[in-house]
Amino acid sequence: MEEPEMQLKGKKVTDKFTESVYVLANEPSVALYRLQEHVRRSLPELAQHKADMQRWEEQSQGAIYTVEYACRSGTQGLRMLMNSAVKNLVDSSVYFRSVEGLLKQAISIRDHMNATAQGHSPEELPPPSSA
Repeated sequence: MEEPEMQLKGKKVTDKFTESVYVLANEPSVALYRLQEHVRRSLPELAQHKADMQRWEEQSQGAIYTVEYACRSGTQGLRMLMNSAVKNLVDSSVYFRSVEGLLKQAISIRDHMNATAQGHSPEELPPPSSA
């Protein structure tokens, strides 16, 4: 009686051992399969994010370079711009004086025409100035 009972216990132990070895042998491959499945699903999106980040980094580097260059040469450029603006204003004073003279002449002609239209004789009015 003891031998069939021992055989039964031995069979249970070997079955449990076999099952444990089978689970231990297959567990890493199941885990690797799940990892591979996850990587295949998420890799295209991750690659797109990487490309976007590289493009943004390049744009940022360009903007940073532009700002640094503007800061270094900004004072000198501003000084040159201001000098040019002042010189242009000084040079344009001739034109402003000419416009002023033409406006005075136009006002004088208008006054002369108004006086003539109101019936004053041209001898009573001073002639239009030619300023």
